[in-house]
Amino acid sequence: MINASLKELASALDSKKISSLELTDLFLGRIAQHNPLINAFVTVDEEKSRAAAKAADAIRAAGNAGPLTGVPIAHKDIFCQDGWRTTCGSRMLENFIAPYNATVVERCNQAGLVPLGKVNMDEFAMGSSNETSYYGPVRNPWDTDRVPGGSSGGSAAAVAARLAPAATGTDTGGSIRQPAALCGLTGLKPSYGTVSRWGMIAFASSLDQAGPMARSAEDCGLLLNAFAGFDAKDSTSLERDNEDYTRSLDQPLKGLRIGLPKEFFGTDGDAATMAAIEAALAEYRKLGAETVEVSLPSISQSVSAYYVIAPAEASSNLSRFDGVRYGYRAPEYTDLNDMYAKSRAQGFGEEVKRRILIGTYVLSHGYYDAYYLQAQRIRRLIANDFDAAFKQCDVIASPTTPGTAFKFGEKSGDPVQMYLSDIYTIGVNLAGIPALSHPCGEINGLPTGMQLIGPYFSEHRLLNVTHQYQQVTDWHRRMPTAFA
Repeated sequence: MINASLKELASALDSKKISSLELTDLFLGRIAQHNPLINAFVTVDEEKSRAAAKAADAIRAAGNAGPLTGVPIAHKDIFCQDGWRTTCGSRMLENFIAPYNATVVERCNQAGLVPLGKVNMDEFAMGSSNETSYYGPVRNPWDTDRVPGGSSGGSAAAVAARLAPAATGTDTGGSIRQPAALCGLTGLKPSYGTVSRWGMIAFASSLDQAGPMARSAEDCGLLLNAFAGFDAKDSTSLERDNEDYTRSLDQPLKGLRIGLPKEFFGTDGDAATMAAIEAALAEYRKLGAETVEVSLPSISQSVSAYYVIAPAEASSNLSRFDGVRYGYRAPEYTDLNDMYAKSRAQGFGEEVKRRILIGTYVLSHGYYDAYYLQAQRIRRLIANDFDAAFKQCDVIASPTTPGTAFKFGEKSGDPVQMYLSDIYTIGVNLAGIPALSHPCGEINGLPTGMQLIGPYFSEHRLLNVTHQYQQVTDWHRRMPTAFA
């Protein structure tokens, strides 16, 4: 059961081969056994999980089950969940019990998904390795001396170690796709506005987007069906007709045009990573796709623009933290020194403090035009580059990460090297378009991933392309042997 797809789990529940309560107990048992090693879960409430499983079993018995009723899921600890501790990986929210559900959580509940608990993350989602969590780092199940990626590292590690069949994640600059790649999973960042951000503790409001993390494209499509859609409570939510994101999974790839940006396929990439990408592209060609060269001229500026825009929005969010919603209000800051002192007193970690400082600096008088407005102009250029490229291709391919999972401490002393972990993913968030990472190989026993990028609202196409690849490869089925 721990290696079954979501559809297979639903089928087993439907045929009464197993009950939701038994399935939930299976995963709760694995959490108790393995979580002390990898630190993926920060909050588990077995009583609440079992109650939800019993309710799902009753719904099935009454003949009212949906496609995912009774299937367990883990929630990133950035989503408010009624009656559950919601910490956002921070000391500040260590004792915060959410009084309501984020829309993503509520829709998962409505779909009958059973919450297993809250999973670890970089503090306030500010990190690329899950080393910044107040509750300690998450360990990569493929090699526990290495990071799982971040900020959704707990989500990725939990699914990779088979402590949960699937998880929710969030992606501001690659925080779904990068940990998915480093842990051998499939992870999807939807188009901005496709999934409600209400009840999701904000990092950078114009960039944050929730999405699914699971083993396969099919699983991600089923999850996206459950929690995508318009939400009047979220001013950034897009009012569009509901769609079935799995509708095109079986469509052949004959004639598909895969764009290869020359900026990503030069001579500077890691040789082993690029070899894995080339092998995956060869499989896509066998499936009927063709590859074409495209260009993203401004993409080299994406990291610089992101690390102006995201800290600016983060500093604004944290300096006006909503006391009504979270039971706390951060102090207003009078200058940089005052802000640093107060953030330190409140227990912010070093990475959060660093980003608050950067954000406040670029928004300050005399620097706003030089930095923040310039970064926004670059953001527009990057979006325009993607628009132009999609006139020549249907999807764009690239590595997801520059290499495989790195060891703890390897990059934490060099912020620039840490930020470059997201060099392939950040441009997508700046443009607001969807992208997906899927496993495409192993390098020295560690998984690596390919990123597929599409134009606005092409999630079903990205899932289709990945699903076809996953029918002829088995990278997404592999798991860390220590957790078998």
